[in-house]
Amino acid sequence: MRVRGAGRRGPPGVVAKSIVLRAPGAARRGRAVAVIRYTTGFSDSDRVFAMTQDELKALVAQAAADYVLANVPEGAVLGVGTGSTANLFIDAMAPHKARFAGAVSSSEASTRRLQGHGFAVLDLNEVDTIPVYVDGADEIDDTGAMIKGGGGALTREKIVASVAGQFVCIADGSKLVDVLGAFPLPVEVVPMARAAVARQLAALGGQPRLRMTKEGQIYQTDNGNVILDVVGLRIGEPKTLEAQINDIPGVVTVGLFAKHGANVLLLGTETGVQRRDF
Repeated sequence: MRVRGAGRRGPPGVVAKSIVLRAPGAARRGRAVAVIRYTTGFSDSDRVFAMTQDELKALVAQAAADYVLANVPEGAVLGVGTGSTANLFIDAMAPHKARFAGAVSSSEASTRRLQGHGFAVLDLNEVDTIPVYVDGADEIDDTGAMIKGGGGALTREKIVASVAGQFVCIADGSKLVDVLGAFPLPVEVVPMARAAVARQLAALGGQPRLRMTKEGQIYQTDNGNVILDVVGLRIGEPKTLEAQINDIPGVVTVGLFAKHGANVLLLGTETGVQRRDF
């Protein structure tokens, strides 16, 4: 094992060091796992503090900011996702906004947060290249396939992710699963087709439920569509199911990100932030 990156920025009062380890099965898959451990600087420096889920999200958001600052050239355009962990990444990048030409956002909510920090938010049609897209996941497996869309932005997320050079997924350890499907699978649907699409999703073995707001209204995406959340699916072949659902007339997109999955996972765990490359 080798140690690198001592002194990296971490939570207040602690320092970080990155230790390259082999995860179970990593030798077979040919990839290493870098574990960034935020610890005290005293004699008990190997002790890792127990953290809440929100603290783990903040930790991986900062790790993603460090990754971007180390790997993305100045003047580039960033791709930015949607959700609570993506919000923390936006906050972590705010002091460095002058280094970048701007960001392409995957939702109106992220656009507002970026603009609130003074980022230039660009239309994707105005951008030639996006080196990296950073976003969270509702679930991710050990191949980098994900379920996304719990925040309702799955279509724009998938578009931005598909054109980015690299997808960096940031998540806490609870999101890493052996098989996708415990989290309801979001499917964005043209409103007039929702009943027809629901029947076909049921034929695939799922139980589709129309997403509603807390106020009891039908949830509407930024694109003016509705979402069917599908429960009861055990997704053993994510790429196959992604293609099947996307082929249903009326489906805008499904929240399976298997064809364009994560390239890098920064995973917050009680032993630190693990980096996994796919």
